[in-house]
Amino acid sequence: MGGTKEGGRKGKSRTLKNKYVFVTVMLLTLMSASIFLTSLYVRHDRSGNAHQFQAVTSFYPVYIAARNIIGDCSGVTLVNLSEPQTGCMHDYQLTAEDMKKLSQADVFIVNGGGIENFLAETGTQYPDLQMIYASERLELLDDNAHAWMSVKDYMVQVQTIADGLARADKSHGDVYQKNCADYLKKLEVLRQRQEETAQKYASLDAVIFHEAFEYMARDFQLRVQGSMDLDEERQVSAGEVADILAQIREHGVKIILAEELYGKRMCETVSREMPDVHAVYLDTCVRGNYEADSYLKAMEENLLRLEEAFDYAQSYI
Repeated sequence: MGGTKEGGRKGKSRTLKNKYVFVTVMLLTLMSASIFLTSLYVRHDRSGNAHQFQAVTSFYPVYIAARNIIGDCSGVTLVNLSEPQTGCMHDYQLTAEDMKKLSQADVFIVNGGGIENFLAETGTQYPDLQMIYASERLELLDDNAHAWMSVKDYMVQVQTIADGLARADKSHGDVYQKNCADYLKKLEVLRQRQEETAQKYASLDAVIFHEAFEYMARDFQLRVQGSMDLDEERQVSAGEVADILAQIREHGVKIILAEELYGKRMCETVSREMPDVHAVYLDTCVRGNYEADSYLKAMEENLLRLEEAFDYAQSYI
């Protein structure tokens, strides 16, 4: 009898164990099927039958360009890798969430030129991922890739992104090019306004406290008499302060182009020494909301601030 009871217990144990194994196998099968079906829905069918084309951008100014090109195009999803307040990507490190986004992407749109220092890692992790380099058709200023701060260069970037998307997603190519043309018309109005301002105030002397403003200085035909690239990690020495003050005095500079977040302290130092020097705090367009016209609004505000500063500087001539 004891043996019979023991055998019964073992039989029940085996039955229970088999049930656990069966349930586990079924759950794993369901999970695998779910992942597979999701990938079929999200991913692009390479034969040309796209269910959902996904474009990923690296950071804010590239996202805004792509946002205008893609618009409300059905069957296309646009995702930005970084948060809209991240700023420049020089020291950005990819997160697990970023890796997930890239694993689901059909195309990755970046500024290029050294802004995104993680691109080598991306190429290793996702060797088959299609890339669009927005700056590839531009002649950058030395190692400075902040080309979006020039409206005319940004327009080239917009067209480059549109062309790249049209190649990667041929089924929506006409939509991309039409949206691109519409956006370029808006940008052209701003570019012409900037050109008129540049002709009116050409050859004013200025100092810049962020490398992004080298593009604006070029477009507005300013004579840059000194520069400092200020960011969150920049430690300014007493000697550098003395040098920049000497340059401002020597050339009679009345305008400083600066970003308020990182340049305000240095501008206040200059102001204490030379109260007649005017600091213009400009938007570097690396942060903001995700509205399609956000770049246009930021650059229009920059233009208004510059015109005010140029009027001020010209009054001393």
